[in-house]
Parts: sequence; C-alpha cells; structure tokens
Amino acid sequence: MKHLTTLALVVGLCTVVGLFVSSGPEAVAAAAWAAGWGVALVILARFVAVAWAGLGWWVVFPAATRPSLRACIDVRFVREGVNTLLPVAQVGGDLIGARLLTQRGVAGGLSGAGMFVDLMVQAATQFLFTVLGLAILVRLGGDGPIVHTVAAGLAVAAPALGAFYLVQRRSGHRLVQTVLRRFAGGREWQALGAVEVLYDNLRGLYGRPRRILSAGLVHMIGWIIGALEVWVVLRFMGYDIGFAEAVVIESLAQAVRGAAFAVPGALGAQEGGLIALCAVFGVPAEAALALSLVKRLADLAVGLPSLLLWHALEAQGAAAAPAPGSAPAPGAGLGSSLRAVLGPARLDPAPAYGYAGAAGRPAGDATRGE
Repeated sequence: MKHLTTLALVVGLCTVVGLFVSSGPEAVAAAAWAAGWGVALVILARFVAVAWAGLGWWVVFPAATRPSLRACIDVRFVREGVNTLLPVAQVGGDLIGARLLTQRGVAGGLSGAGMFVDLMVQAATQFLFTVLGLAILVRLGGDGPIVHTVAAGLAVAAPALGAFYLVQRRSGHRLVQTVLRRFAGGREWQALGAVEVLYDNLRGLYGRPRRILSAGLVHMIGWIIGALEVWVVLRFMGYDIGFAEAVVIESLAQAVRGAAFAVPGALGAQEGGLIALCAVFGVPAEAALALSLVKRLADLAVGLPSLLLWHALEAQGAAAAPAPGSAPAPGAGLGSSLRAVLGPARLDPAPAYGYAGAAGRPAGDATRGE
C-alpha cells in the first residue's frame, strides 16, 4: 500500500510540474500575486469552514452523551490537517479523530459511530453539492465533455454512496465481522463484541433523523463557504465571475478531489480539474493554477497548526491516561486508532450510545425523549 501511495504521489507531483511549466511559471506567479489580500480572506474562510464542519460533527451526537463543541472543532481541525498534509488516504485523519474523542471521555463505540455518520453526512452533502454545481452548469448553457463526465461520475458515485450507508446498517454487520475475523485473527482488536457496540451506536445515531438532517444542513453550508474561496480569488484577480459560476467550479473541483482520494493531497488532480473548469468560464490556465496555489496555501495555513494541535492533544491524552496501553503515543498509526475506536474484545453488549448516564441507566435511554 505504501508503494502505491508513493507512486501516486510521484505521478501527482510530475503532473503539477508539467502543468506549471506548460502554463508559464511567471504568468502563474503574476496571477497569484494579483490575488493580493484575497489570499488572506481565503485562509480566513478555510478556518471558518473547518470549524463549521466541527459543528456539523457535534450535531450528530445525542445531547446526553455528546462531547463539547470545542472538542469536536479541535479534533475536526486535526482530521483536516492529517487528511490534507500527510501521505494517507483521505480517511486516515478521521480514524485518528475518532480516537482523540475517546481520550476526551467519549466511549469508543460512540466515537467510532459518530465518525462514520459524520463521514456519511459529508459524503451525501458533497454529492448533493456536486449535483447542484452540475445543474447550475447546465442552466448556464454548459453541454460538453465536462457535463457528461460529471454525470457519469455521479452515476457511479450514487451506488457507492448507498453501499457505504448499507455497510453501516445491520446489513453490513456480518460483513464487518467477517473482515475482522479474517484479517485480525486472534489479535486483541478482533473485538467482535466491540463491533456489536459500534453497530448499536450507529443504529441509535441513525435513529434520530432530525439530527442527521441538521448535520446535513450544516455541512451543506460548509460546502457553500468553500465556493467563496473561488469567488474571492478570481474576483481579486480581475475576472468577472459570479457566485453561481464559483459554485460550479468549487463543487466539481471537490468532486475531482474526492475521486482522487488515493493521491496524497489530490496533487495534479486538483490542478487539472481547476484548469478544465475555469476554462468553461473563460479563465485562463495560469489563473486556474494560481487559484490552486492559493488553495494549497490555505491547506498549509490550516493544516500545519492542526498537526501541532494534534501533537498537543495527544500529549494531553497521554497525561490524562498514563497507564500502559491506555492511549497511543503521539503519531500512533492507524491500527492503534482502530483498536482504540473498537475497544478491547468483549462479549457483553454495551448499551447503545456508549456509556451509562449519571443514574446508571444506559445513555441511549436518556436520549429517548429528545
């Protein structure tokens, strides 16, 4: 797997270099310089968007057992930093984020279930955001290869999205158990009992559609905030792009990034996608590459402090739980994150939503009257 990631990284870097050379580095630098103070606004918008996504994650949890909003926002920044800047598939940060919540008093089953539901809501709203962008493009008169390619991509993504949802429901329970039994063998995190706990929590979270819809609305607004980045940068460069066109560019560019999830940072895919999409609205390649540069700068401006925050949160977790094996050390691998989320092997089913309330009753019961 590491070899494939390295190969994807090399191919992506070569693609980026080729695009910059073909467009002229001086022209790209001049276009990026023209963005001026728009760069600062984009970085600010990115911080707001990630914090807003933390709010969307927080909404998913039941009121009786949810972590603090501050914890969800902090850990959401860590998820963003890991997924954006480290050479992992774009879910590695999510496993790490679920484990960090367990260090903050959230039961492993609830933390893992919350992470999966949040990923599902993000994926579903991104799908809808892409549909919105495609509809606007068609409304604006677009009817070319991009429209047909995106439509085909949506046709493939729809069943994949449905499969991801079904795996989280009872129909996927046996599949997950089979995979763990096959690949984990007798190791400590086979944890078939813990899988029961995870699915109990998933059933409880999905059993409250109002929370899911609220989280979806929050995430949808977050995708719209992302479109502000495109609109601001291109406006500062002097291109008369309306917000509807910015939504088209951002939504379809995010779809390209999602399709290239195996490439670290979607290197090359983001740049090529922006060139093709900006060209639809008469924006030249050098300006599209400058837009990509500004987005990469926002990735760094948000991601680097987020990785430092990760280190600080790991240190706090280790200090709060110093017993051996209670918390993985800073920089622990994804296997440690999975073990922490699933928890130790146990055969007695835990209460739904993770842990008991103050009166000793299951926390799930405390949410019945929400």
